[in-house]
Amino acid sequence: MPDIRIYREGPAGRITLTRPQALNALTWAMCREIAAALARWRDDAEVRLVLIDAEGDRAFCAGGDIQEMYDTGRQGDFDYGRRFWADEYRMNAMIAEYPKPVVALMQGFTMGGGVGIGCHAAHRVVCETSRIAMPEVAIGLVPDVGGTHLLARAPGRLGDYLGATAARMGPGDAIRTGFADLYIPREFWLDVVTRLEATGNPAILDAMSETPPSGALERHQPEIDRLFAGAPAEIVAALEAEGSDFARDTLAALTAASPLAVACGLRNIRDQREASGIRAALAREYRFTWRAAERGDFLEGIRALIIDKDKAPRWQHARLEDVSEGDVAAMLAGLGEHELVL
Repeated sequence: MPDIRIYREGPAGRITLTRPQALNALTWAMCREIAAALARWRDDAEVRLVLIDAEGDRAFCAGGDIQEMYDTGRQGDFDYGRRFWADEYRMNAMIAEYPKPVVALMQGFTMGGGVGIGCHAAHRVVCETSRIAMPEVAIGLVPDVGGTHLLARAPGRLGDYLGATAARMGPGDAIRTGFADLYIPREFWLDVVTRLEATGNPAILDAMSETPPSGALERHQPEIDRLFAGAPAEIVAALEAEGSDFARDTLAALTAASPLAVACGLRNIRDQREASGIRAALAREYRFTWRAAERGDFLEGIRALIIDKDKAPRWQHARLEDVSEGDVAAMLAGLGEHELVL
């Protein structure tokens, strides 16, 4: 298919996203193609490694292609999005649990759905242009694609901060938080690909890696750990009382996002700290996304940020403090017969 190229080169199974003009945004068909390739190669003795990369300089994958979800949701068809998310989450789990080495080369924007493809790989490579984020709360969704599994394992309260503010990470911060493993400057990636295709051995990555540039999160972690320790309303109060430039910028990002999505996302991240494995994270995330278009802020978020681009979403709740425990429980309750099956 034109949006993705799947083939074998020597001992390497190759998956290359080929939509650079769309920042390699992930379509439903691409999810299914990736899953089919992984299933096909799992028991193929000639495939010793899977390499996932993307064309273009601007993005590995800037997220899911949500135009069709918006269009169908506006027409009252919520099943399209639910099926898309279910297949995408199954693909995310396959990557995370794959029995053979999976290498992801993530340049430029790697966000949302791109995190689901790249950041669950066994060997995650970033470069000087890499910018990684979970920006879902800005459009009325919770961090998903297994992102809460990664956020929950980040040091201290960094996961709470990243999930609630949609903050972007450079390569150093991505490695610090566990979204990436190795830093290799982009100029050497062609050599990386050539060697992986020749050997099928990811050990060459360690030999080619370098020390990443330092990021901002290490400097701000004590502040983040303190400010994001409490309940959502307490986080807002702590940021308002802090008064630093960092606190003001963080509060602005937090209050621009969907209050319902922020509250539910924080609950999912914190619950995942008590769980194990990506499957629990995906199941919990799906409960929200299953309801997102029908009952959440998703359609309004897409309208405001992507369709009309007025950046003035009319969220269901005016403030994070207005989201009740009942509101959160209603969005995250079990789905019965509709629970995600992996």
